[in-house]
Amino acid sequence: MSTQAGIAAFLQQFGFGSPFDLDNDSAYRAWRESRLERYPGDIEQLIVEIGDPRRLSRAQRNALLERIARANMAIYAGNTADDPDKGIPFSLGEQFGLTGLDNNMGADDGVTSLRVIEGQWRGGYIPYTSRPIHWHTDGYYNSGERQIRALLLHCVSPAASGGENALLDHELAYIHLRDTDPDYIRALMAPDAMTIPANIENGVELRAERTGPVFSLLADGNLHMRYTARTRSIEWRDDPVTRAAVAALAGYLQTSPRVLRATLQPGQGLISNNVLHDRSGFDEDDEHKRLLYRLRYYQRIAG
Repeated sequence: MSTQAGIAAFLQQFGFGSPFDLDNDSAYRAWRESRLERYPGDIEQLIVEIGDPRRLSRAQRNALLERIARANMAIYAGNTADDPDKGIPFSLGEQFGLTGLDNNMGADDGVTSLRVIEGQWRGGYIPYTSRPIHWHTDGYYNSGERQIRALLLHCVSPAASGGENALLDHELAYIHLRDTDPDYIRALMAPDAMTIPANIENGVELRAERTGPVFSLLADGNLHMRYTARTRSIEWRDDPVTRAAVAALAGYLQTSPRVLRATLQPGQGLISNNVLHDRSGFDEDDEHKRLLYRLRYYQRIAG
């Protein structure tokens, strides 16, 4: 199997069954032990120094895949500094089989420029402001057939201060909830667990209502998560177990010692299987205007 072949898929291939089957405790325990044992203890363990992200060596690519296998994410530190070429992250993504870009409302050919914008429609959306963004996975409001399975963030220029990302592998959130109460997982895998109301502006529907699970399984056996910690414009399934599961997840994201933190610098980027993340607020000055490129993909990272 490839370097990125998940432990879950490995177990299933050799007849152990899915670790995400709530009735298969032995497969779950084997998978859980491996995930927790290999998970990095600090952000430095995720960083790989590379040259040009557009032309990775085999060793550099393998080093990134090794981090992704451990934590569903890696950070590359390239030599392109503040080069604003959007082809840099695009080319890096291609080298990991990432080609199915989500051309969302703010994207330019699938690449979104995350910067402070005032006086346009973008100014009404938090990613285009300096305000903090709460925990989420990208594209949680997408339809079921357009789920975001991989995310790439590339830094051209950081803010003068702030703009830090907190990062957590979504598989660790699953482990915490299942260890706490397996019924929490059952509740969050329900097809109507989380609903994002329609996005309507000036009487025009820009996006339809989206209802779906928090946790789900992909065709290859890997775990997928859609989540937002927002408290407005969201509807959770109205039952006690779902409410308790949501509260337990929110508490874990606030207190988990497994959370990693990074402020990307020029030429650095995060490549991930759409892990949980947030962003702190930030301040700019005349010489430090924050600009990151965001690329969302319909595929997971290929080994």
